[in-house]
Amino acid sequence: METAEAIIALGAGQYRLCGQLGGSAYGVVWRAMGPRGEVALKLVNRDQMARAHPLQQERWIASARKEIAFLRSLAPWDERHLVRLLDSGEHDGLPVMALELLDTDLGRHIAIERDAGRPISNAQLLDWLAQINQALAKVHQYGWSYLDLKPANVLLSRRHGSVKLADFGTSRLLADGRAGTYAGTASWQGPEQFFPDADGSYHTDTRTDYFALGALFYYLVTGGLPLRFCSDCGQAYREHRGEGAAMLLARHGNRLPPTLHDDEAAHFARAFGRQGDGGASEALHLLRTLLQAERAQRPSHAMQVSRMIGAIRAVLAPGAQP
Repeated sequence: METAEAIIALGAGQYRLCGQLGGSAYGVVWRAMGPRGEVALKLVNRDQMARAHPLQQERWIASARKEIAFLRSLAPWDERHLVRLLDSGEHDGLPVMALELLDTDLGRHIAIERDAGRPISNAQLLDWLAQINQALAKVHQYGWSYLDLKPANVLLSRRHGSVKLADFGTSRLLADGRAGTYAGTASWQGPEQFFPDADGSYHTDTRTDYFALGALFYYLVTGGLPLRFCSDCGQAYREHRGEGAAMLLARHGNRLPPTLHDDEAAHFARAFGRQGDGGASEALHLLRTLLQAERAQRPSHAMQVSRMIGAIRAVLAPGAQP
């Protein structure tokens, strides 16, 4: 277990751990001081590794190495909305990466602004949504589906008002779209990512990411409310793990639960229209399109999403700027 002040050597030099920033099931992120200043140092969670099954350990290590390989493959001009890899290497036989350090993640920022009574403008929310859409487009361009879009994985620079996508360990090659293993975060997934096919596989592609983008859009506009479909999937997974999908289907008469309830759609439209600058019906149209239960009915390319965001911006009141 790493502690503050520990030194970790990577390719470009040594990094001193300053304080833990957060973590996930397999990763721990530290603020660290390195040769070029402060970075976010991401390590495999050794405590979790010690308790995990050997196959799970292999998957976690493979995920970290896959993330490093993906970030290394990016050209400098591809990093506008994807977190930058600054250095990488191994520590005690496990992969480590040094990433650019941003201020916070979108989930924490939304909570802080909401609790302080500072509403975020629709124009700002649309700006963030457009940036995330561009980030997904870049991931898709490189032949991957992201599969883990959620507020905690969207990092924010308060100074520049920009957001960047982080944590690519769950990403899957589009060529491997039909996979036999579950991946992602249950409370931020499209139906095909949570409910397996009859043969037990999960058939995902770029449109799976657009469902998660819709869930994130709902979350942003409503000030941090989770989409009920995603919340129910998350609870089913926490309570029943691998049997959660079957349990949830049985609860709904062996049918897929609604991905957007009527009361949620109404609440979203009211929340978007609360600022009085127009665009609520256009925003609801985008939300419904992204949250279609059938993948074939969702956007298949970022340009379609960009056009719908443009349609919302076009009817915002003059002067509604992020």
